[in-house]
Amino acid sequence: MKNPFIIILTSLILSVTSNDTIKQINYNGSSQLSAQELLSKSISYHDPNNSWNEFKGLMNITMTRPDRSQRNSEVEIDILRSYFRSKVLQDENTIEQIVENGLCKITLNGKSSFSEDEIKKHRLTCEYALKMRDYYTYLYGLPMKLKDPGTIIHPEVNSKIFKGKEYLVLRVDYKEPVGTDRWYFYFNPKSFGLEVYQFFHDESKNDGEYILLSEEKEINGIIMPKVRSWFYNEKDKFLGTDTLN
Repeated sequence: MKNPFIIILTSLILSVTSNDTIKQINYNGSSQLSAQELLSKSISYHDPNNSWNEFKGLMNITMTRPDRSQRNSEVEIDILRSYFRSKVLQDENTIEQIVENGLCKITLNGKSSFSEDEIKKHRLTCEYALKMRDYYTYLYGLPMKLKDPGTIIHPEVNSKIFKGKEYLVLRVDYKEPVGTDRWYFYFNPKSFGLEVYQFFHDESKNDGEYILLSEEKEINGIIMPKVRSWFYNEKDKFLGTDTLN
C-alpha cells in the first residue's frame, strides 16, 4: 500500500482477536442504549454547540511514518463556503491544493504547470485534491460525519475490550457509491468521546487498519483528537502518526 493514511479514501469515503471480547451492552444496567443515542451523546461531547456544519478553521498537521520523511501540512476548511486548502511541505517541495465549490487549483513550488513525471510523482490532479478534501473533512469531522447521507449505522451497541480498554462500539457500513468498507467506531463508555476507529475492505481477511486517538484539542468549538496512530489490522503493524499542532 503506497499511502496507508489515504486508503480511507479509496472506497469511502475489528480485528477481533483471541484476546478481545465482545458482548451486547445494556445502558445503566437496564434498557439498551441505541446506536443513535450513543452517536448523539458522542456528538454532544465533540461538538457541544452544533457548530460543525458552519466550521471554519486552520490546522497545522505533522505526519510521520517509519519509511518516509516528515510531512507538514497546513489545512484550511470552511464548510459554509465549500472551501478547502492544503499546503504540504515535504522533501523540499511545497504543494498547495485549493478546492472551492467543485473547482480546484494546484501549485508545485509556486508553479501551476507540470511535467507528466511531476503529476505522477506528486499526484497533482483535481481528483486527488478532492480526495484530500474528503479525507480531512471526514476524519476531523467525526463523529458528526456519521450523520451524512449514505451512512448505514447498525442499531445494536456492543461492548468490546480492545487493547486493554472497554469501549461502546458502533458498526457502520456505507451505501454505494459513498463507500464499500466496513467501519467500527469505539467510544469511551463514560465520556462518549470517540477514541478508536477501524475499517475493513473485507473483514473475513482481516485487512484494513485501525487508528488510535489520543489527547485532544479544541478547534473553534470542536473537540478533535490531537494524535492519530495508524496500524494495520493484520499483525498490528505500526504505520505512523499524524499530530494536530
